Amino acid sequence: MTARPGGGVASGIAQAGRTLVGAPLRTALAALAMAVAVATTAAVQTSLDGLARSARAASARAFGSDSFALVRLSTGTLSRREVAERLQRNPPITRGDGRFLEGVAAGRVTYAASAQRAADVSATGRTLERATVNGTQATLPDIREVGMARGRFLSLDEEVAGSAVVVVGQAVVDELFPGVDPLGREVRIAGRGFRVIGTLLSQGSASGSSQDRFVWMPLRAFERAFGAPDSVQVFAVADGATSTAEAEDLARISLRARRHLGPGAPDTFDIITPEASRSFVARITEQVSAAGPPIAFIALVAAIVVVTNTTLVSVTQRTREIGIRRALGATRRDITIETLAESTLVALVGGALGLTLAAGLVRLASGPIGLPLALNLGVSLASLAAAGGAGLVAGWYPARRATRLDVVDAMRQE
Repeated sequence: MTARPGGGVASGIAQAGRTLVGAPLRTALAALAMAVAVATTAAVQTSLDGLARSARAASARAFGSDSFALVRLSTGTLSRREVAERLQRNPPITRGDGRFLEGVAAGRVTYAASAQRAADVSATGRTLERATVNGTQATLPDIREVGMARGRFLSLDEEVAGSAVVVVGQAVVDELFPGVDPLGREVRIAGRGFRVIGTLLSQGSASGSSQDRFVWMPLRAFERAFGAPDSVQVFAVADGATSTAEAEDLARISLRARRHLGPGAPDTFDIITPEASRSFVARITEQVSAAGPPIAFIALVAAIVVVTNTTLVSVTQRTREIGIRRALGATRRDITIETLAESTLVALVGGALGLTLAAGLVRLASGPIGLPLALNLGVSLASLAAAGGAGLVAGWYPARRATRLDVVDAMRQE
């Protein structure tokens, strides 16, 4: 092999490239190790980012930007003991409580009581098991984003009459009406027939749970089908000039008055605000995202070990060549540049292959887990930078060993 004994960075990179091409199997093994590490790092980070986005989106859908909800109990960060104590202290929120809140709101707050349970939904000989069936009021779209795709939501007349009508999620449409327009068709829930009047936009998944297995019906129809719920949650939003803080205060004071709670007595209900929901989601996503760096570190350390070993083998096999180059005038700096360039080039090639593999993996995973995953530029650049850095680290010891070879002894090697 002929090469200029010196020549700086450009010459060292060119020499490293020729060395890698001359040993394709060794190069392929080192690049494969780095590809697996980068693919793992990029795929895990992309998945974690997707989960975080999905959780934030689900929180935003559940609570509008200015809405809040009155519930019997918000478990949040409570311990089991605290949950048990609160359940004993807090009575259920009833439909009567919801009507009372509406009556004293005086146009300053819009309320929508809702109840939920799992039930099978069937139509055309097909059944979707354990769909999430919600009974609610027609004012819900005024409070939070429902996301209508086709048709319409429940009307006030249907709410008052308890009409047998439903709005269904995309998973219900896909399972019960494949290739068929569901509007106007009948589904059966709890042995009763309901007419489909609207469909919802696909919401994907949040924390591994599908957000498309939903059915909405008038709350009175829900009570006829399943009986009175143990407790309802009451969504609320301020109207007109009333601020969200004022609306929350009015809701709290009204429900405390209805329950005859004296000054200083604790609330016997919880209010979930968008800020509380976002804070809870932020804590969860931070905890989930914390798993990314350790996984990336372990994968990169394994790749560094493989690239270091293959570069050491390269230095060992080229001991005589290195000795001759040193004798012809190559400096230790030239040998260091060449060795580091060799390990870095193979790491970057492996990194590029790993990103290609990661892009395919996240695309394949998007469907089964219900998250729209795709590699973004930031993750790709960070992964390549990590691969390049790992290549430099992997080449440090082989470069140090190569520069410490005795020239005369190296030239005698066969």
